[in-house]
This record gives sequence, structure tokens and C-alpha cells, in this order.
Amino acid sequence: MDVGALEDAEVLGDGIHRQSLVRNAALVEPPDRLIDAIEARLESCRRLVAEALGLGAGDREGAGFIRYPEGGFYRPHRDRGHDPQWAGAARRAIALVLFLNSSRDASPDGDFAGGVLRLLGPDEAVDVLPEAGTLVAFPADVLHEVTEVRGGTRDTVVDWFYDSAPTSA
Repeated sequence: MDVGALEDAEVLGDGIHRQSLVRNAALVEPPDRLIDAIEARLESCRRLVAEALGLGAGDREGAGFIRYPEGGFYRPHRDRGHDPQWAGAARRAIALVLFLNSSRDASPDGDFAGGVLRLLGPDEAVDVLPEAGTLVAFPADVLHEVTEVRGGTRDTVVDWFYDSAPTSA
């Protein structure tokens, strides 16, 4: 992650835009060998994730490498949405988050503080403390956020399984 090129992460909504009040993060383009290794690992989880969630897991969108710097965050949002600039977002069925490093909130020798993945249900929130190597999967229409990183840098991989069959327009 440290040698990859960085670009500002964007938000989908009425097109694809940088919105610094909604998301403070960067996309990283790591070396191909890392991308290939992560893609293979995510693919190997397909059946288990689909069965655990009771959802179909069609094609994957493709791994995205995200870096949250100190002060980074992503306000509450859903990964499944409808926007003519990114038709694939309407087909997202399952969101995947793979933590590449750990939060000090989860482990005293962690790399950063804060940066909790918070799943927001109708009656309660569930906080997932980042621990390196942990894969979290949830329905892509679940409201969720990344809380502010209070120190250090949070690195993750995200991906999505699309619906099993294409949706009709």
C-alpha cells in the first residue's frame, strides 16, 4: 500500500464526485502482484459468504484498495444505489471489507486509532473493530460508516459481489 499511487476517493450520488465532507480517503493502486493475490483470496470466499448471508453472489466488481489517513472517515452511506454514472452500483448485493492493519481499539499494538466500521441497523449499531486479516461481509444496502481515524493510517480492501442475475432496467 505504501508504494501505490494515491488518488482522492469519490462518492456516488448524482454522478461520481469528490465530497470531502462525506468521505476523506484515498484510492491506492498497489503493485499487480498484490492485486492478484487479494483477488484470488476474495474469490475463494464466494460460496461461504453467499451461504452465510443467504444472498446470491454473482460477478465481483473488483478489489479497491482504500487508505484512510489520520482524520479520514466515510459518513453513513449504502454501497448499493442507483446512478446512471455507475450502473453496477444497482447490482451490488454483498459488500466486502478486508482489514489490512489493526486498530489500537482492537489490539494494543495496532497501527491506528478509530476507523471503526459501523453497521447502522434500524434499532442499533454494530461496531466492527479493524483487525488485520479480518474479512467482513454484509448486504450492500446496509447503512454503514467508517468513523474518524484518530491517529495513524487505516488500510482496507473493498469489493462487492453483484446480484446473481443482472437486473432489468
